[in-house]
Amino acid sequence: MSFFNKVLASVGIGSAKVDTKLEKDSAAPGEPLRGVVEITGGSTEQKIDDIYLSLNTTYIKESDDKKYTVSGLIDRFRLAQGFTLAANERKEIPFSFNLPSDTPLSFGKTKIWVATGLDIKNAVDPADKDYIRVVPNPLMDSVLNAASRIGFRLREAECEQAPHRLRRRLPFIQEFEFVPVSGPFRGKLDELEVVFFPQSNGETEIMMQVDRRARGLGGFLAEALEMDETFVRFTATNADIPYMQQKLQSVIAKYA
Repeated sequence: MSFFNKVLASVGIGSAKVDTKLEKDSAAPGEPLRGVVEITGGSTEQKIDDIYLSLNTTYIKESDDKKYTVSGLIDRFRLAQGFTLAANERKEIPFSFNLPSDTPLSFGKTKIWVATGLDIKNAVDPADKDYIRVVPNPLMDSVLNAASRIGFRLREAECEQAPHRLRRRLPFIQEFEFVPVSGPFRGKLDELEVVFFPQSNGETEIMMQVDRRARGLGGFLAEALEMDETFVRFTATNADIPYMQQKLQSVIAKYA
């Protein structure tokens, strides 16, 4: 019977099960995410080689002029070294880790989840998947709110494969696309695209693509050649939060 149970466990029947319970399901980049991993033994003793958590999202990748969605690993955390789990045994492993500062925000179609996995040799590895909501940190929130207050509406937020010149730790970036619906830039700009690049020193580099509205024949030619787009970079810290609206408006005005 024991041999039969081992054979079943090797194909996932009667094998160990894993369930991750988060203390809360939302956090900002840089904030801690805590919880506990509950492991329940199956119908036979099994050797657990590894327990890990991975933080994941999806992003748009382009190849041969076709776009498709792929999964992207944000980070991976090892929770415990190998141990033996007896039949029907229950184990709880608490965890805490900080969301990486470059974790995408839960806007638009962007989803972020924590995947829990057990590595079991010669068996189907049990897994669990829990979605979390990643909210803006105070600085990001101030930029997004400032854009809204000066007349921009968020049209789309999407993770896309990063061009080589913009690639950092991750193979993708999250782009926030705004359109002017009121205020000083309505009629002057087609759109404004914003990307956040958090730095290790506490600063955040903000890159904006200012897309000016085409005017006249020369304007349409410039737009066809994408010469109407200007890339702007500036850095900000939490000390800039009270003045973010003025700072953002001043930077955009130089290129509008």
